[in-house]
Amino acid sequence: MRILHTMLRVGNLQRSIDFYTKVLGMKLLRTNDNPEYKYTLAFVGYGSNPDHAELELTYNYGVESYDQGTAFGHLAVAVEDAYKACADVKAQGGNVTREAGPVKGGSTVIAFVQDPDGYKVELIERKDGISASATL
Repeated sequence: MRILHTMLRVGNLQRSIDFYTKVLGMKLLRTNDNPEYKYTLAFVGYGSNPDHAELELTYNYGVESYDQGTAFGHLAVAVEDAYKACADVKAQGGNVTREAGPVKGGSTVIAFVQDPDGYKVELIERKDGISASATL
């Protein structure tokens, strides 16, 4: 078994696609519009299933925002240099909500950014060559 994708409901599909592709360096993998049921899906990621988990962005026609509640925490992305990643996110107009630095009580360097719908994305520094994207 493995995780295939995570779904996020978004208020503006193109704005979200732009954030995940232009700011976080993911690729738009595919889209699926379903006018009969009034929704559009866009799948983004650093690679496609079955080799990589994907992020499903779901736009329900006419819904511009969602109450996120308190259950969802964040997505996590590996980056080679969290400090540089924060600078790159800011340069693309992204919102860094926690600057890069060691996690409380540990030594792993992390940062947090926020997507246009308010979802948090943790950037975790990985010096072992496992990196999300060359652009981060």
